[in-house]
Amino acid sequence: QVQLVESGGGLVQAGGSLRLSCVASGGTFSRYGAGWFRQAPGKERDFVAGINWNGVSTYADSVKGRFTISRENAKNTVDLYMNSLKPEDTALYCCAVRNSRHLSTLRAEYAYWGQGTQVTVSS
Repeated sequence: QVQLVESGGGLVQAGGSLRLSCVASGGTFSRYGAGWFRQAPGKERDFVAGINWNGVSTYADSVKGRFTISRENAKNTVDLYMNSLKPEDTALYCCAVRNSRHLSTLRAEYAYWGQGTQVTVSS
């Protein structure tokens, strides 16, 4: 069983930056593909960014060029660096890992989820 704990959320003005961190425990982190998803009130949980065990990554079109996902297998962490934040980025951000070394953009393919960290961007 893998446990995931996110941190780093908060309130930021539009145009600002935040760094989200996710720490994993209970498994061999280097064996897992990882991802970040977000859910705004009344909306579906959407893919934001994903990363393979070896650092290959992909992004949702809405965040491409503004967000960067990275991982450090030795520390069991996956981070999301968010720049040029917009009010529409406001959501609960959750990290997830899947039982494969490869990333996925599909929510259903992730087996373990954190509780999430709230990001609020004011205009």
